[in-house]
Amino acid sequence: MSTDQDEPQGRLLDSFTAPKDVLEEFAEMNEADDVDPFGETAKARQVSARQNEYQLRRFDREEGVTRSDPFAQNGEGSGESYAETMRLRNLERDEQRVKQAIADKERQDAEEGIKKVEDDKTPPRGSVTVAGDDTPPSSTATKRRRWDDAPAGAENGKDAPTGDWSTSATATNGINGTTAQPDETPVVKRKRSRWDETPVATSAVAETPTGRRSRWDQTPVNGATPATPVVPVASTSSTPFGMMAEDPRNRYLSDAELDVILPSEGYVIVEPPPGYAPVRSSKLGAIPVNNTGFMMQDEAAAKAAVDAAGGYAHDVPTEIAGIGSLQFLKAEDQEYFKDVLKGADDEDGTLTVEELKERKIMRLLLKIKNGTPPVRKSALRQITDKARDFGAKALFDKILPLLMERTLEDQERHLLVKVIDRVLYKLDDLVRPYVHKILVVIEPLLIDEDYYARVEGREIISNLSKAAGLAHMISTMRPDIDHIDEYVRNTTARAFSVVASALGIPSLLPFLKAVSKSKKSWQARHTGIRIIQQIAILMGCAVLPHLRNLVDSIAHGLEDEQQKVRTMTALALAALAEAAAPYGIESFDNVLKPLWLGIRQHRGKGLAAFLKAIGFIIPLMDPEYASYYVKECVPILIREFASADEEMKKIVLKVVKQCAATEGVTPAYVREEILPEFFKAFWVRRMALDRRNYRSLVETTVELAQKAGVAEIVGRVVNDLKDESEPFRKMVMETVTKVISTVGAADVDERLEVLLIDGIIYAFQEQTVEDNVMLDGFGTVVNALGIRVKPYLTQIVSTILWRLNNKSAKVRQQAADLTTRLAIVIKQCGEDAHLSKLGVVLFEQLGEEYPDTLGSIIAAETAIANVVGMTQMNPPVKDLLPRMTPILRNRHEKVQEASINLIGRIADRGAEFVPAREWMRICFELLDLLKAHKKGIRRAAVNSFGYIAKAIGPQDVLSVLLTNLRVQERQSRVCSTVAIAIVSETCGPFTTIPAILNEYRQPDLNVRNGCLKSLSFVFEYVGEMGKDYLLSCISLLEDALTERDAVHRQTASAIVKHLALGVAGLGHEEALTHLLNLVWPNIFETSPHVIGGVNGAIEALEVGLGSGVLMSYTLQGLFHPARKVRETYWRLYNTTYLRSQDAMVPFYPNLGHLSENENDYQRHALYSFL
Repeated sequence: MSTDQDEPQGRLLDSFTAPKDVLEEFAEMNEADDVDPFGETAKARQVSARQNEYQLRRFDREEGVTRSDPFAQNGEGSGESYAETMRLRNLERDEQRVKQAIADKERQDAEEGIKKVEDDKTPPRGSVTVAGDDTPPSSTATKRRRWDDAPAGAENGKDAPTGDWSTSATATNGINGTTAQPDETPVVKRKRSRWDETPVATSAVAETPTGRRSRWDQTPVNGATPATPVVPVASTSSTPFGMMAEDPRNRYLSDAELDVILPSEGYVIVEPPPGYAPVRSSKLGAIPVNNTGFMMQDEAAAKAAVDAAGGYAHDVPTEIAGIGSLQFLKAEDQEYFKDVLKGADDEDGTLTVEELKERKIMRLLLKIKNGTPPVRKSALRQITDKARDFGAKALFDKILPLLMERTLEDQERHLLVKVIDRVLYKLDDLVRPYVHKILVVIEPLLIDEDYYARVEGREIISNLSKAAGLAHMISTMRPDIDHIDEYVRNTTARAFSVVASALGIPSLLPFLKAVSKSKKSWQARHTGIRIIQQIAILMGCAVLPHLRNLVDSIAHGLEDEQQKVRTMTALALAALAEAAAPYGIESFDNVLKPLWLGIRQHRGKGLAAFLKAIGFIIPLMDPEYASYYVKECVPILIREFASADEEMKKIVLKVVKQCAATEGVTPAYVREEILPEFFKAFWVRRMALDRRNYRSLVETTVELAQKAGVAEIVGRVVNDLKDESEPFRKMVMETVTKVISTVGAADVDERLEVLLIDGIIYAFQEQTVEDNVMLDGFGTVVNALGIRVKPYLTQIVSTILWRLNNKSAKVRQQAADLTTRLAIVIKQCGEDAHLSKLGVVLFEQLGEEYPDTLGSIIAAETAIANVVGMTQMNPPVKDLLPRMTPILRNRHEKVQEASINLIGRIADRGAEFVPAREWMRICFELLDLLKAHKKGIRRAAVNSFGYIAKAIGPQDVLSVLLTNLRVQERQSRVCSTVAIAIVSETCGPFTTIPAILNEYRQPDLNVRNGCLKSLSFVFEYVGEMGKDYLLSCISLLEDALTERDAVHRQTASAIVKHLALGVAGLGHEEALTHLLNLVWPNIFETSPHVIGGVNGAIEALEVGLGSGVLMSYTLQGLFHPARKVRETYWRLYNTTYLRSQDAMVPFYPNLGHLSENENDYQRHALYSFL
């Protein structure tokens, strides 16, 4: 044998698999079944996930109570009375006061070093030495405090009572059977509650340190074998917030699993005795399950979850008996709606009427919350129609807890709020006992960050106040006005403002006056003043009729003993002044003196509020008074320039802006008193990094520039355009841009001009993040300077050329955008050579691969072509256009729009430089642009067809467009019809109408519809030129208006409409009457689109024929025996009456023969004339 045969041959692979590490990775991924890839997304949709800590305090608020209805029949009303509610609020306030006093006392004792230790407290963990597992003997206690403590005699060798908690029960080691020696150091393993735990001896385990404790480390109870680990009992009980965790190893086996385990023969399933109920321990049910350690059979865990959820898995059930199709079903929904998910309502007939009603409500709510749109719509209608049958209690007891779920999403909240809105409308005054419960749930919407959620909340409270009435709303919300929780007071104030807007400020004003002057608690005064502030914010200028009363109601708050009340009063006055601007200064006379005294007496937040109020009141004053008060106020503002508080900075900037905008403040005063300190304090690098005050600083500086002049402001910041900090340079550039665009550059002298151009070129070149701030600034400054920028154009153009060849696509794009902005100025300065150079370089860049950059380059080329003209364009148009044709196939929207604009401009102004064949090639490319998503692209393409038709004649272009009517895509066909109309307008209707009439003979439905629509656009565009083509189109319209297809008749009605409006008064009444006879039978159409077109045609024919002719048609059916016929005719009559009431008078029928003794129906000629 050869050696080759001795060597073992390699086994041929019968299959190819992935590498081992890849398989292991997938195995690990499969093990992590509990990882939900969409978990984060689902959590982000939850309302509570994006709310801050303050907004989440809504979950801490106690549930609303059912209040008694004093307006109920016979004075009977179940629920808490107003007196009882106020008594409970007073108790809560006293309890809070006592707790606060105790906390203050304990804090004071702690500061003094006093520490009291109660005798029966468990000693701190650190004071016990951990070495063994015996219960530590008590060496200091002389009195037995607890029943489970070992008595003092036990350590002296006396007999001690034995039991489950005696030392004899824990002295034996369950692992090895040895007894703990008396000289071993006692140990406390960990602090546990001894009331509902089984004693565990763990000394041997405790001696072996482990990094992570698993169930294998737990010691068995009372000598059990190590192979049987202790497992806590799982709980199947649930809480209102969801189900407790359940250990899958302790659940009950299902019948299916028992069938697998036990033999099928020889066993009988024993029925439980009647009345048997398994014992459920509430204590054991409350023990959380430790899920660490060894786990088996994931299938069992899934089955347990299914059983706990009433038999439904977590995936979306498509159909549920009695409910229908659901879009989704969350675990919380399965728990809340488990009664209705189980199936039939009352199989055994044990449910009461109230329970059946609740099941029906829950089923409807589940449909609304989780159902598909058709299911949701039907359920919403049902729950609205049956609201009074269900009753307020049953409805709100089911709806309101859903709104308080922590996992609620925006869409679910919106739907539930819609349910409440609809139900409120139906229940009306039956809702009174539940007003407080509804407010507890709806008030948090008023401080939500989502604008639409706030609007929904206002709508609900507004409807609620109209249904319950002012008296009940006040009695319900009054206890919350001085609630101990600030969150409740805040939301209550906002709710009161909504009530005021719904029921009127005058009705609420006496109550607000009383609350604002409450002597019982400062919280009530604070909330009353806040209500007025929220009324001003919510209602705006609608407070003007009640301004003096509102100001007088809170004026005393400026001198209140509580700092918070004074601050809130100033903020409320600021809101009132802002809402009333520019009127109402007379109403603030009483508060001017306290405000001026206040800004000298206060510091911090109080001063900020007073300054804000003054800032809003000063613009209301006459110029001479405003000047005086500004001069009094400015020293304090300048002092606060140096404040480190961000809120104070924001308010100071706002007040400075308002003072600068006031008419009585002179430019000299602003330049001398405000500007030096203002720039010293605020124009620093740190402000550019503060996004909160960045915008305020720029706006304030622009306002100061309008008062002090451009040169004064720009001269102070121009050197900062070369600052090392890029964010600071960007802020300076934005300010310069806004100042110059607002005020202009007329007073910029030559020296400042040099510094400005130098600074913006430096800032433009040194930017590392290319955005529009520098670009807009450069373009604004250069365009404002105009011809004065000519000496610097060489440097600017060289900068652009250098950046056009930069390796960064973003830099190239920005250079092209800058060319677009500067082309007009370069032309004004007569620098055609620079434009020619830029045009050639941009032409060479048309091979750009980045679409955003390519779009900017084409737009720059278009700007140069606009200012230079087609004859002077370099490169020549005949070279540029063929290069643009393939670019039209680019699908990027920016490239498409820029390309079509350039081609349209060339077709409009320089079509003769390009051969007709090239234009036809472009026509075919333009057809694809008619499918673009952006309307601007489609409009530009349609207009380009008109330019091209004008250049090369309409025949070829029309042929292309009529052929395009055969395509299936509707948008492309519609754009083709518009393009045909534009060709007709450009080249004359005689060029297109014969071709359209000929094309209409095609049997294809799309083509015929397209021809009708194009005729509609043609007659709309050509106007009265259509009089020459009216008779030519009569036969086509006869066919279309008698066509079975509704779309044909709708489009033909549109043609009649435009024709009638175009030829009105030109002597074609006979043809229009013929068309009216064809249109009139369509008045009974049910399709909204068709009836809209028919009504439009009838209105236009009324213009062409007169209302008398239309009146004769309408009178025939006004008294028809069929109701549907009468309704249609009366609708036409009413619309005619609204349009031309006076013109119809002579055409009413003469009913003189019906005259009686009392009634004279004779219509004389003079009356008709009058």
